[in-house]
Amino acid sequence: MSNRIALVIDDEEQIRRVVKRALADDFSRVLEASDGGTGIDLAASEKPELIVLDLALPDTDGISVCRELRKWTTAAILVLSARHADDEKIALLDAGADDYLTKPFNTLELKARVRALLRRTSARGSATGSVITCGDLTMDLSSRTITLSGQLLHLTPTEWDLLRELMTHAGKTMTHRQLFAAVWPGKSAGDAQQYLRVHVANVRRKIEANPIEPRYIFTEAGVGYRFASCN
Repeated sequence: MSNRIALVIDDEEQIRRVVKRALADDFSRVLEASDGGTGIDLAASEKPELIVLDLALPDTDGISVCRELRKWTTAAILVLSARHADDEKIALLDAGADDYLTKPFNTLELKARVRALLRRTSARGSATGSVITCGDLTMDLSSRTITLSGQLLHLTPTEWDLLRELMTHAGKTMTHRQLFAAVWPGKSAGDAQQYLRVHVANVRRKIEANPIEPRYIFTEAGVGYRFASCN
């Protein structure tokens, strides 16, 4: 927890208090802002590792704040929203958010999601950049190989690109559009969901013990896919 700073941007004092209490075990300081402008200023001056951002702010909308923050900070951004529409979830993830949680939320789930984000950012900072390990899966980016429990797996080039994108963003929900653009650059995304559904199913058959109850690749209904958080 040493010297970790979190920032909560929410206009509801009660929500800020609940989030601050939930983050106390993992952060030495939890800063508060009641509007987007103040939040952006605090993020710039204090450089928090985590930003918990409400979508409904008195001076601007949270998605605009998220886009502004993502221009210059690598902090993990967890969005809180009372809205449940898939298109809004997709928009905020495309704007640079790392995860989202709908209100009302359970503080235990909030803490679990925050710790997953911290593990991901910590692993990203300490990794050599060439090898990613998650459970029994090991991906070597330099040699373009992947093993499951030590056994080499054969992936098609498309399957490799898809799994690489998911594993390098472990713990983060990737929208259909984000994944499609990474795997099929320059191609029209009109059939993105169908393309991805087929190839994700193929990858699951190769890496999951039970594709019906996946351990690694999770479906975020109507939004995209998320690879498991790796310790």
